[in-house]
Amino acid sequence: MRIKTLTLLLLLAAATPALADEKKDSKEPKDPNNGQYVNISPVAVPIVLHGQLINYIFMTIRLDLYPGVDTSRLRDKEPYFRDALVRAAHRTPFVKPGDYTHANEPMLKATMIAEGTRIAGPHTISAVEILTAQPQKVMGLPRGDAPPPARAPIP
Repeated sequence: MRIKTLTLLLLLAAATPALADEKKDSKEPKDPNNGQYVNISPVAVPIVLHGQLINYIFMTIRLDLYPGVDTSRLRDKEPYFRDALVRAAHRTPFVKPGDYTHANEPMLKATMIAEGTRIAGPHTISAVEILTAQPQKVMGLPRGDAPPPARAPIP
């Protein structure tokens, strides 16, 4: 009986490092920002052509923060960042010329850095990342820069 118990203990001891290696491999890659970011909840960004709404792009955005910034304080301001994004998108839509299924990323990022700095203060927002961007429609959109067909008025 002792030999069986001793053999079982030796087998378990030998298997423990292999199990530890499996756990190391299954870990997600480390976050390069060390948690210094604010995720903005999904937002429907309108795509407008010649004053007419033709599509929406549902986006999730991350604001990267400079090191040493109080992340919890800025995460509490997430509704303000989201509101600023929606207002900016309606004021000047982030339309990518000729492509109505993608937003104009450089314009969106520049606007969000400016709005984020206005809300959170200087030296807080280091970069803007677009995590997801899903268009509502991918077919039936105008081609090129031609105006969309006129719609009949709603009775």
